[in-house]
Amino acid sequence: MAKVVVGMSGGVDSAVTAYLLKEAGYEVVGLTLRTWESEDGEESRCCEIDDASDSARKIGIDYHTLNCLGEFRDGVVEPFINNYIDGLTPNPCVICNRRIKWERLMYFAKVVKADYVATGHFANVIKLPNGRFTVKQADMKAKDQTYMLYRLTQEDLAHTLMPLGSKSKEDVREIARSIGLSVATKKDSEDICFVPDGDYSNFIEKERSEGVPGEGNFVDEDGNVLGRHKGIIHYTVGQRRGLGLAMGYHVFVKEIKADTNEIVVTTLDSLYSKVIRARDVNYMGLEPLDIGKKAEALVKVRYHHEMQKATIEADTGSSVIITFDEPVKAASPGQSAVFYDDDGCVLGGGVISK
Repeated sequence: MAKVVVGMSGGVDSAVTAYLLKEAGYEVVGLTLRTWESEDGEESRCCEIDDASDSARKIGIDYHTLNCLGEFRDGVVEPFINNYIDGLTPNPCVICNRRIKWERLMYFAKVVKADYVATGHFANVIKLPNGRFTVKQADMKAKDQTYMLYRLTQEDLAHTLMPLGSKSKEDVREIARSIGLSVATKKDSEDICFVPDGDYSNFIEKERSEGVPGEGNFVDEDGNVLGRHKGIIHYTVGQRRGLGLAMGYHVFVKEIKADTNEIVVTTLDSLYSKVIRARDVNYMGLEPLDIGKKAEALVKVRYHHEMQKATIEADTGSSVIITFDEPVKAASPGQSAVFYDDDGCVLGGGVISK
């Protein structure tokens, strides 16, 4: 009987994952990673221990918690704050998956001598004909989470199970209802776990009493001052609403210049670009490209972006130039560009550069 450690957040997806693996004959151990606690002591949506332990008890599996508060703050929260102060739009869940969730799950699996780790992500782990492991888009595309998983290593994937890849969300809730789990109707978390109200700028100002950029100038692409902004942490590339500029026509944020505390605005047409650069590339289904080598792919530049055809060319050992067949809208520095093949398998990805 193979043994598997299931990361249990306290939600319905991870609880059903544990149940399905137990039913499949695995020896299942539930583990909640304690990552964030607010000032009033409330747990984040990724580590609601009471709900997770209750689900584990009803399923009939061993259950543990692991304190990761320090690692999470240093590895996820502080970089998130620093990125916004530097004029970037980060993907903290991408970083958390690799640096916190899988690193700690794999560690705990070694401690308890488990063969695998598992999560409730909507994705499929597969091994390609070239011998490399990757994640393939979930059957239910609307719930697919492969974009957030592109930084996982071959070692991670070789020891990972994701049984929800072929399920719909209603399938998962129906299974939970059928076995009497209290989380069956629990609402999904759609915001960053440590900013549950979605107000990133307010969170940053509370967490960082000094060093947060204040007001500055809105400028056009020629540097002409158009008005005043309330601080660069309040804006992202592509944003139109809430700028407070009476231009007589729609303008959008094109660039955030942290060094001069300026926000460049432009018209819609100027938001599109055919060529972007991505750094800190992790290759998944694709063998790492030698410098100058190219590969065809479908690329997403944000979570809800409809992937577009592009050519990827390695310009260093850890960065690529991405040339799209058709211009892509508002590729935001700090977000991830994730590469897929025609079958929906992740080839790799990296962080969009300025």
